Amino acid sequence: MKPIPDTVAAELDAPFPLEEAAKRRFREEGFVKIPGVFSAGTLAWIDGVVTALVEVRNPLAGVPMESRDTYGKAFIQVFNLWRESDAGRAVGFSARLAGIATALLGTAGVRMWHDQALFKEPGGGHTPWHADQQYWPMASGLCVTAWIPLHAVPLEQGPLSFAKGSHLKRIGHDLEISDESERIIGEELVRARLVEVVEPYAAGDVSFHLGWTLHRAGPNTTDRPRKVHTVI
Repeated sequence: MKPIPDTVAAELDAPFPLEEAAKRRFREEGFVKIPGVFSAGTLAWIDGVVTALVEVRNPLAGVPMESRDTYGKAFIQVFNLWRESDAGRAVGFSARLAGIATALLGTAGVRMWHDQALFKEPGGGHTPWHADQQYWPMASGLCVTAWIPLHAVPLEQGPLSFAKGSHLKRIGHDLEISDESERIIGEELVRARLVEVVEPYAAGDVSFHLGWTLHRAGPNTTDRPRKVHTVI
């Protein structure tokens, strides 16, 4: 395996300045999108590492889209890439990402729960409304997902949509990702008058959302995969 380039290793571990306004938005809205977290060169290297691991470990390889359920149509999901190689570990344990997460949470530090790739294939379906922390046996709500697109993501490729302020409500906490969660949470958000926010991502943007922040993603209507890596 090729060694990690010095410039990439340095950027993965270098501190990233975070404005107080970003911290405030994160606390109030439950999410924040931060531009320019990674340079084009580092992002291209991460793309190569993550894509290679997904190609080897794809659990849906050879399964036609029409044969899958809603969850399977939403994305290819590959867990714990940090265990697969030194390069995968370097991405998951990036001190830059951990530093941003620590600053947003207002803690002394963070520990990684797991990382995962989420690739929405061309023609892939929507990701239903859900809260990540529904899946995690944690007593604390101080957990955050870093959502790292490996390229620019236009609206047509299905970037994340967030329900602003939903981390402060108790909506959908017992619902796994499903057609039912899409319907029930969608109805509850309307009743609670919570605003859905969806924006395209530029290359290098990384968003961070709390474990109880409700979010979804639209379908990928393009002919290119939407490639994302996440660290929790």
